[in-house]
Amino acid sequence: MYTLSPGYRVPALQRGLSPAEVLVTKANALAAGAVLASAVITPPPPLAFAVVAAVAALINIVVGRRSVARWAAVGVRHLTERRTTRLPVTRVATRTWTLYPHHGAMQDPVSREVLHAALARALTFAGGQARGAGIQIHITHHATIGAYTDHTQTVSVHIPRGLVGHPERVIDTIAAELGSLGSLEEVTPGPAETVKGRTGGWVALADGRYVATARITAWPDETDGDMMPRLLLGAGTDPALAGTGRALGVLYRPLPATQSRRSAMWARAASGAFVTDSVKADQQSTVGATTHDALVQGACLVDVDAYLTVWADTPEAVIQACWDATLTADRHRMGLDWLTGQQTRAHVMTTPYGARARKGAVL
Repeated sequence: MYTLSPGYRVPALQRGLSPAEVLVTKANALAAGAVLASAVITPPPPLAFAVVAAVAALINIVVGRRSVARWAAVGVRHLTERRTTRLPVTRVATRTWTLYPHHGAMQDPVSREVLHAALARALTFAGGQARGAGIQIHITHHATIGAYTDHTQTVSVHIPRGLVGHPERVIDTIAAELGSLGSLEEVTPGPAETVKGRTGGWVALADGRYVATARITAWPDETDGDMMPRLLLGAGTDPALAGTGRALGVLYRPLPATQSRRSAMWARAASGAFVTDSVKADQQSTVGATTHDALVQGACLVDVDAYLTVWADTPEAVIQACWDATLTADRHRMGLDWLTGQQTRAHVMTTPYGARARKGAVL
């Protein structure tokens, strides 16, 4: 009854009919065409229409795979199955994994590009699964600086309830994109740290650490390859900072295709209407052309929030770690806003729990 090959949508005229059915169907179609053509010259008797309709009914009512009876039976079963209660399905809204890329993936430019391309495919797929924005992919890096730096990386996917009909399908697809690039193991993050004291520049956690968080307001256009080792892993830092740690959290919110195009359209219109500096206008035009090419190739726009957290065992050490991170960011032309007066929950953005937070919700 069903076919993937193109053809008619009337049951008796679908592909795969027997030779006799094809002959009777064509003869009936010719007769119907002759009756309609004769109506131009003189009105045919009503009996002619009745005969053609009767033959067409007989062709369709004959019991078989393409008969009306078969279509009716399938329709009844379809209604019955829709009323049947499905097996309970767990609606997974948030899932977290630890991700360890293959050895040398970050040092090899080719492997690094493959990793970034896989993440881009996952973001594009996630953005196309809902009519509105809301799916979030949160990646965190944690490093404890010492003689041997201990580094862990987690990937969290959060889908608000009701946004997607089958969130587990989206989450499993994203996991498959990332799992092909390294060791991906699902984990359950521990409870969020409890804040027991706070000041304008740092907060004290219940486990004895002191943390300070900065929001990354500007990414460098180019780096010489040592930004992440220095900023996150503490390469070349003062030996007195041994035992301190740093965490970097990046929250990706991919936009749907229609919203991406609409955003690019309004950005281009605003650039042409309100920018009077010719140099700045040319710069935005170049960025707009790059965005346009990416959208044509099927990519989507992504809102990004990034946070950097430093922690230490004493307030003096965390202040020194903040200063060292600021110097490293200045060297690479990266903007840091240390969120004075907003440290109470800002550090959550560099933990797996940041995946559940919308833009600005934790501040």
